[in-house]
Amino acid sequence: MGVVRTIVFPALRLLVWALIAVALLYIAFVRGSGEDTEAAASPSAVVDPPAAAVVRGDVTNTVSLQGSIQADPATTVKATATGVVGKVRAEVGDDVEKGTPLFTVVVTTEPPPATDPLAPPAAPTTRTVTVSATVPGTLATLDVLPQQAVTVGDAVASVSPGTLTVSAPMTQAQQFRLLQPPSTARVTVPGGPGTFECTDLRTGTPATTPATPDPDAGYVDPYADPSSAMTGATVSCAVPAGVQVFAGLSATVDVTAGSATGVLLAPVTAVQGSVGTGTVWLVADDGAQVETQVSLGLTDGQNVEITQGLEEGQQILQFVPGTDTPAGQPGGGMYGMGY
Repeated sequence: MGVVRTIVFPALRLLVWALIAVALLYIAFVRGSGEDTEAAASPSAVVDPPAAAVVRGDVTNTVSLQGSIQADPATTVKATATGVVGKVRAEVGDDVEKGTPLFTVVVTTEPPPATDPLAPPAAPTTRTVTVSATVPGTLATLDVLPQQAVTVGDAVASVSPGTLTVSAPMTQAQQFRLLQPPSTARVTVPGGPGTFECTDLRTGTPATTPATPDPDAGYVDPYADPSSAMTGATVSCAVPAGVQVFAGLSATVDVTAGSATGVLLAPVTAVQGSVGTGTVWLVADDGAQVETQVSLGLTDGQNVEITQGLEEGQQILQFVPGTDTPAGQPGGGMYGMGY
C-alpha cells in the first residue's frame, strides 16, 4: 500500500494533468486556427434576389374609389335693386325656372332740388323691379317679407337644382393614375340600384395646401407609404336623372382611364417611378444588376406597361433595391411598391 500511495497515485495524477494540458493546447491552437474560422464564417448558401420576366399581356387602368352621394349646392339669388319689398310671388318649395318672378322691389327716387324756392316740392317717383330665379330648380329659401328694406347684393333666396353628385377623395397614387380622366365612371351604391354610369366626370384639387400638419388630425404612421396619403383632390360626377339614390349614401366609383392589349408588362414593385419614366434593374447573363431607364404607360396597380427600354423575356429584379420583399420571399416582410 505504501508503494501505491507514494508512487502510483502521484503518477496517475501527473498523467491526468498532462492529458488536460494536451486537450487545452489542441483547442487553442488547432480548433481555433484561421482555416476553421474562415470555413465557419463562409455562408453555406447564397440567396439571389427574386427576378421577374418582362411579358406581354393586357392592362386596364381602373381606379376604384370610395365616396358618397352629395346634394348639389343651391344657387344664391341676390337683390337687384335697393328699396322696399312689394309683392312676394313665390313660396319655398315651388318649382321654378330661370326667370320665374320671386318678389318685387319698390324703388323710390327723390326728385332733384327745386330751382324756384316758392314752387311746391315735387313728389318722389317710384318704379317696380322684379327679382327672379337665376337657375331652374326648387326654391329652397326665400328670406324676404312685404315692406322689408333690401339693398342691391343682399342674399334674399336660394334655388336648389335638385340634382345629386357622387364625390370621392383620391390618394396621391390614384391622382397620378388619373392625369387624363375619362368623362364617365361606373358607380355602385350598396343596397341601392344596380351599377350605373355617372356623367360629367371632373377632378378637383384643393384651393390651398396647409403649410403645417393639423395637430388634431390624429396619429400619422411615419412608416406609411406616402403615395397612400390623401391629397385633398376629389373625383366627382353627376348622378343621371331617374336613378333612385339619396344624399349621404356611400358609393364605390370605378374610373377606367385607358386600356391596352398585347403590351410589355412588368410588376409595379420592380419599377422606381410612376409617371412617364422610371427605373428598373436588369439582370444580365452573368448575374449583374444593370440600372435601366424605361418609359411607362398604363398600370392596373399590379403591372405597368413598358413602352420603351426593355424587351420581352428579359429578367429584371422583382423588387426595387432597398425595399423590403413580401412575406414568403427571401428576407420577407412588408414591401414598398416602386410604382
